[in-house]
Amino acid sequence: MLLKILEQEIAHRKARNRLRDYAPYPKQAEFHEAGARYRERLFLAGNRVGKTQGGAAEVAIHLSGRYPPWWVGKRFTKPIRAWAAGVTGESTRDVVQAKLIGPPDHRSEWGTGFIPHASLELGRIATGRGIAGAIDMCPVRHHDAEGRFDGWSSLAFKSYERGREKWQGAALEVIWFDEEPPMDVYIEGLTRTNETGGIVLLTCTPLMGMSDVMRRFLMPDDAAS
Repeated sequence: MLLKILEQEIAHRKARNRLRDYAPYPKQAEFHEAGARYRERLFLAGNRVGKTQGGAAEVAIHLSGRYPPWWVGKRFTKPIRAWAAGVTGESTRDVVQAKLIGPPDHRSEWGTGFIPHASLELGRIATGRGIAGAIDMCPVRHHDAEGRFDGWSSLAFKSYERGREKWQGAALEVIWFDEEPPMDVYIEGLTRTNETGGIVLLTCTPLMGMSDVMRRFLMPDDAAS
């Protein structure tokens, strides 16, 4: 009985700090490392191979300041502002939010995504309107290189379906697009990082062929002309 209780407690603690156990496989590690050199990055891969996991883990690392010993990618030295987005409000909730926070329909399990439970103040999470279980804004505790709390990062969830206008205004350090956005939404998102020297992450499966967004990464000389 005692052994079972201990096993349950270990599993409970692991679920509340998935980020601690994140060990990227080579393609994920390459994606993270490239952040030290590039503001814009693309993780292009098929379904169920870890691209969304890699995006979520990196966003959680920047939000919390919990950079692991192996990290050689981009670093921020203070709390950040981040937006994470999917194609629709529902897909953002079911994929992006679930990866970062936990199951949308089980609030008792919020804190089992890549953002550690200890980094969240659940009572301050602002839920969305019109979509059950959707989150609008989420504060995240940030820690400095010595592990000391030094302020609050902010995370907002967005979608592409509401158009470019909903992407205007804010200055941000991190934007994560999960699945390919329209070009005007992508550029508007990128613009949000101009004054901060921030970064844009795109994790997607190639479903729309050689679109303008894909051309920007895969054929940059053509995209610039």
